[in-house]
Amino acid sequence: MIEVIKADFNIPAHSEAVVDLMNTYALDSMGGGEELSHYVKSNLTIELAKRKSIHTILAFIDHKPAGLIIAIEGFSTFACKPLLNIHDLIVSPNYRRRGISKLLLQTVEDIALELGCCKLTLEVLEGNSIAKSAYRTFGFEGYQLNPDMGRALFWQKKLQ
Repeated sequence: MIEVIKADFNIPAHSEAVVDLMNTYALDSMGGGEELSHYVKSNLTIELAKRKSIHTILAFIDHKPAGLIIAIEGFSTFACKPLLNIHDLIVSPNYRRRGISKLLLQTVEDIALELGCCKLTLEVLEGNSIAKSAYRTFGFEGYQLNPDMGRALFWQKKLQ
């Protein structure tokens, strides 16, 4: 049985599932290939729980953690409406190819619609063809404002 629910950080099993799934993601080559630090493992769910604009969705199969989405509210100045950015999406290797990512994505889309969001956004690595295919199937695509200027890129500048 698959159960998809919003994480409740007052339930220890939910907090443990988030940390375990995020660590699984971090250890994967698509997540950088390194275990989460002790600090992150100890503080992640405490910090997530403080932020009401972050939506954490868990998928369980037979009461075992199988998948996770962490989505963060943002704002589109062009549409003058909120948006929801999918910051993390992980399906545990043991539970892949069972439709879990689709269930998680649908749950996040439902939340976005409830919030009046104009769009969902996410980032994906160029080499992650499986994820790109899943996202395209769900309706995601790269975007451009003006074809002459090319497609949007996601950049970062680390501060610490």
